[in-house]
Amino acid sequence: MAALTAKITPFLWFDTQAEEAARFYMTIFDNARIKQISRYGDAGYETHGREAGSVMTVAFELAGQSFVALNGGPHIKFNEAVSFQVTCETQDEIDYFWDKLSAGGQEGPCGWLKDKYGLSWQVVPAILPHLLTGDDTAKSERTMAALMRMKKFDIAALQRAHDGDA
Repeated sequence: MAALTAKITPFLWFDTQAEEAARFYMTIFDNARIKQISRYGDAGYETHGREAGSVMTVAFELAGQSFVALNGGPHIKFNEAVSFQVTCETQDEIDYFWDKLSAGGQEGPCGWLKDKYGLSWQVVPAILPHLLTGDDTAKSERTMAALMRMKKFDIAALQRAHDGDA
């Protein structure tokens, strides 16, 4: 068994789709791999109710970030209180991640979406903090007004709003 090395690792609770989800995310992100799969044994069956040999956890990596996914059962669901932010340099990158992650899921406002497993993501342009901060509050207000009307972020439209050209 591999040792835990990261101080903080996101731990994701799935019903039965931990390995399926990890493999799905690996098709979207670069530098992605499964590091380890652990399986349920007979011990604890009265608590977890999982068949011996079935997948318990999947340790995986996306873009260098470690995750652990658990097949823990249907009693805990993802919600919007926690999401993963994907920072994008270009509109093509935003379009790519938005399309891949929202496939079979649900698009939301302001760059947020839920994937087909119910996990929330926010796909954002790297320039967004710059557009929302600074001494000229009129620029940040125009940017905020524009982004509040968006689902998937449009970098050019945000820049135009920031510049007063919207």
